[in-house]
Amino acid sequence: MKHVRTSVLKAGMIVATDVIANGNTLVFPKGYVLTDRAIARLESYEIGDIRIEDPVDCEVEEIENEGGSAAPEITVNTIEEPSHFEKLKASEEFQAFKASFTENVNGLRSNLNEIVEKNTPINVDNMIGDTMRIISAQGNTFGVFDMLHNMRDFDDLTYAHSMNVAMICNVFARWLNFSEDSVKLATACGMMHDIGKLKIPDEIIKKPGKLTDEEYRMIKSHPLEGYNILKSQNISEHIKLAALEHHEKCDGSGYPMKLTREKIDGYAKIVAIADVYDAMTANRVYREGLCPFRVIEIFEEEGLQKYEIPYIMKFLENVVNTYIENRVMISDGRIGTIRWINKQRLSKPMLQMADGTFLELDKSPGLSIEKIL
Repeated sequence: MKHVRTSVLKAGMIVATDVIANGNTLVFPKGYVLTDRAIARLESYEIGDIRIEDPVDCEVEEIENEGGSAAPEITVNTIEEPSHFEKLKASEEFQAFKASFTENVNGLRSNLNEIVEKNTPINVDNMIGDTMRIISAQGNTFGVFDMLHNMRDFDDLTYAHSMNVAMICNVFARWLNFSEDSVKLATACGMMHDIGKLKIPDEIIKKPGKLTDEEYRMIKSHPLEGYNILKSQNISEHIKLAALEHHEKCDGSGYPMKLTREKIDGYAKIVAIADVYDAMTANRVYREGLCPFRVIEIFEEEGLQKYEIPYIMKFLENVVNTYIENRVMISDGRIGTIRWINKQRLSKPMLQMADGTFLELDKSPGLSIEKIL
């Protein structure tokens, strides 16, 4: 199963999940075979992409029928189907994304260091140009998250993280229906939000053990360091404030200034969510990245009031929707497929288990999604 842009759908493709428009209008049910007229209907509803079934891998064998002549018979490979992410990692599309991502991270490393060391003037369009092209090549926002989910081999607290946050901010801004110029601005804010970390010694940034009080103070100085690096640059004030305020929280519990909701820049609020999500799901030298559903559960448990409510709800709902129909492993080791999202408890969707039964995680104390397969 894969996400496919409506513009490249072909007659004969099979719809993998119910297609819903305007919140509750069923356009096509799961299993519907698309026709040219049906594809046109999707476009009339302004549905940008849908999930379709992958083609079944088959082979043709020659066998004898009752009359003695050979007749073709389709035999389906019964080997257990690889998971969605196993297939994605093996795809040419992922290899191309990985190569472009790696090249882009290397370019970002050079650009950020030039800015920090030489105060090189920033050309925002040039800075984000390659990133915008990589994102555009995915065709839809779900594709970007699919790709990033498989890019967790980078244990990089600055450059790869900044690229991840830039891409997440880009997708996030589109989910919020921002204009294209505002999407670009959000991308730039994400890309440069951690530039102040380049002023912190690498051995502290990458230290696997507990930080001393002085080391922690140095880490917490990076928003102000970032603002000081950017303040004289001829760039949007939002980019400067995103560097300064991306660790502020709406309830006043953040740093460095303990700002409250009404005083935090709007783009900084977007970067704050993307930053925490990426930091928690990425691998680190001292721990493996958390499952996205565990991160969502932490957001829910720690209180959504720390973030701009419309922003955090839009973000979490769309992240969860990215994984509908994916196989997952739950905390007791069983495997299920996500079938339905619980909007009251996004971290606890309904699963269909291997035996066909359904499991409502919100009604199953102690059970949670541990891994996306």
